[in-house]
Amino acid sequence: MATDSLSVRELPLFPLPEVVLFPGRLLPLHIFEYRYRILIQTILESDRRFGVLLWDPAKDEAATIGCCAELIRHQRLPDDRMNVWTLGQQRFRVLDYVREKPFRVGLVEWIEDEPTDEDLKPLATEVNTVLQDVVQLSGKLSGQEIELPDDLPDLPRELSYWVAGHLYGVYEEQQSLLEMLNTRDRLDRELEILGSTRSHLAARTVLKDTLNSFQNPS
Repeated sequence: MATDSLSVRELPLFPLPEVVLFPGRLLPLHIFEYRYRILIQTILESDRRFGVLLWDPAKDEAATIGCCAELIRHQRLPDDRMNVWTLGQQRFRVLDYVREKPFRVGLVEWIEDEPTDEDLKPLATEVNTVLQDVVQLSGKLSGQEIELPDDLPDLPRELSYWVAGHLYGVYEEQQSLLEMLNTRDRLDRELEILGSTRSHLAARTVLKDTLNSFQNPS
């Protein structure tokens, strides 16, 4: 596959277990390992960007597709530790590793979703509707008021990133969504996940209401 030289660059890499970063998603990190303290200091002196890759401890390897993080704020702590706040930017594919020490640096290419003339707004609206249902049912079960943010994206691609970035405890599924290069495919899969979650929550809500009716008969 031919590669556009403008889309290729060297990028410091930060493999993390159980973390999949998406464009537009905030990621706070506590930096304490020596090699990553050096990484952060290095990017502070350049363009403040590094790559986040999902790390698989069982296989002792990192995913080949990740998301670039831009450091937007940092706080120095005693012993040279740091708290940093980053924001997900472009996705990338690792083509090769340039070096391993003191931290990994990869030769990467930027990747984007395939362009399409298809109107994906109806699908995005459907995903949004099911998401609202899931949030409402979750709030009812927990007895807490849960609301979606006012700035929830309405553009299909950005919404697909937002939903994927807010799935918790399903890192392999998130990685699969990150690797998709088709917005429709990502939204379709998220609709399946949210639909299944809604059905599960609805069943639990019915059970809870039924038990409450027995415990508190009118």
